[in-house]
Amino acid sequence: MRKVSGLLLPSERRAIVGLAGLYASRMLGLFMVLPVLALYAEDLQGATPLLVGLALGIYGLTQAALQIPFGLVSDRIGRKPVIAVGLCLFILGSIVAAEAQSIGMVIAGRCLQGSGAVAAAIMALLADQTREEVRTAAMATIGLSIGVAFGVAMVLGPLVSAQFGLGGVFWFTAALSALGMLVLWKLVPPAPRRARHQDVGLDRDQLKHILGRMDLWRMDASIFALHLILMALFVAVPFRLVEAGIPGAQHGWVYLGLMGMAFVLMVPLVIVAEKWRRMKPMCLGAIIAITLSLAGLAGLAQGLHGLLLWLLMFFVAFNLLEATLPSLLSKLAPAGAKGTAMGLYSTSQFLGAFLGGVMGGWLSQQWGLDAVFAGCAMLGVAWLMLMLGMTPPRHLSSEVVALHHQHDEAAMDTLMARFADVAGVEDVLVVPEEGRAYLKIDRQRLDEQALAHLVGRAEQPQDKA
Repeated sequence: MRKVSGLLLPSERRAIVGLAGLYASRMLGLFMVLPVLALYAEDLQGATPLLVGLALGIYGLTQAALQIPFGLVSDRIGRKPVIAVGLCLFILGSIVAAEAQSIGMVIAGRCLQGSGAVAAAIMALLADQTREEVRTAAMATIGLSIGVAFGVAMVLGPLVSAQFGLGGVFWFTAALSALGMLVLWKLVPPAPRRARHQDVGLDRDQLKHILGRMDLWRMDASIFALHLILMALFVAVPFRLVEAGIPGAQHGWVYLGLMGMAFVLMVPLVIVAEKWRRMKPMCLGAIIAITLSLAGLAGLAQGLHGLLLWLLMFFVAFNLLEATLPSLLSKLAPAGAKGTAMGLYSTSQFLGAFLGGVMGGWLSQQWGLDAVFAGCAMLGVAWLMLMLGMTPPRHLSSEVVALHHQHDEAAMDTLMARFADVAGVEDVLVVPEEGRAYLKIDRQRLDEQALAHLVGRAEQPQDKA
């Protein structure tokens, strides 16, 4: 086995930059409305807190329902056409919402925005465009772009709405998607032959096994609860800021300070979790911090400084979980099943966003703003109880080994057994039709010479998680 250079090829660099920008701009469009919709929806015909919450979260329902079908269709007809259709739907939904005079039309627009569920197709195209040894870094770039998009959206949404109103926010998101269409066709290289990637796409043969794993269910429940709480929060937080004396036009600067400080405080916690192998304590600590911040927002916050302190605590914990939960999922997923596990994880995230908007709106309508925070705090307690039984994850890395020689099925079974016998190889899946072996490795125990000898002259693309 010989190392393959991890340096990016020019085509890979173009694909990563283009697709990360495309993904981020789309998420920016979805997130920009969160800090402003509740405030500005009061001018819309028929608006109630419940319907405002539905408008906030409805995109999650269509995302959850359509992301897997869009991914499967992209396997058949091509990635770029499916992504283009998704962007067109997003643009259409943004225009409908921008021109809306009633809350019902905003809900319809947000529903259309979510129906452009191209996340799976974008990730599959990125996998098509990159080699195994650089793919994990490419996927991490996408993840980073989402985090940046969320932070920017919290600042940009209030600033744009202050100048151009709620309609201006949706027109801005439509323009972003139109720009994304240009990026897709001009910057992203021509799509190569479509291939299956066990660590990216959904494998229906593995679905039953993944659904039976309680440790993976905990990850799905965690991202569900996290985004439910986030969406419910934005039914109430904008009004809390106004009550504290901050006009809506200034909310962007508040979020800028909060998100900047939260990022700075979150980074060392991620390092502790990953490098010092304290994933479970960091995860539990973040859930406790979220629950305490929600309780504080429900009635303990005194004045502007108290409000900002509890919000800062929330966003530090939120960002920490956003960064560590995908890493936990990668460590727990069986060899070659990360794509299937991630598909269920993403579906849970979108369902959480949908139910969070509905729940937050309903609680606010029935019992007021404090009930939103109190209800979310109770969910936080239930979430913590579920995660207390979590087994600390083993710190395993994922690798993909390309096999240069064709083998029949019997030979592949023998090869899988030999991989499993190598010290440090904890799990293995050999996929003949892909010509790849997916490994889960304990690097502290790995016998690299034995692994290299087994693979022989095959390349050693490293897909490290």
